[in-house]
Amino acid sequence: MTEPHVQVNIKILEKEYQISCPASERAALMDSAELLNGKMREIRDTGKVIGLDRIAVMAALNMANELLRSRSRGEHLEGDAKLRLQAMRERVEGALQTSRQLEL
Repeated sequence: MTEPHVQVNIKILEKEYQISCPASERAALMDSAELLNGKMREIRDTGKVIGLDRIAVMAALNMANELLRSRSRGEHLEGDAKLRLQAMRERVEGALQTSRQLEL
């Protein structure tokens, strides 16, 4: 059975948009719209970029860059965690091996 959709009104740079989304995703959509509005306001307020289209593209590029950097950091942290887990496993295996030898 498909999830019911709701109409959500969002406001970005004083312009209203009506978006349809699954009811369970309404809060995430509102949060996303708030984040986008904030980024676009920052860019507009610098005065260096003029025009809604250009501001939107710059905001999208900035957010995509942040996403890629956070993914990269996440992959780096995941790699570190894997190395630590492997080292811990090797220590445990070594301790168990020593314990087995003492039992003999």
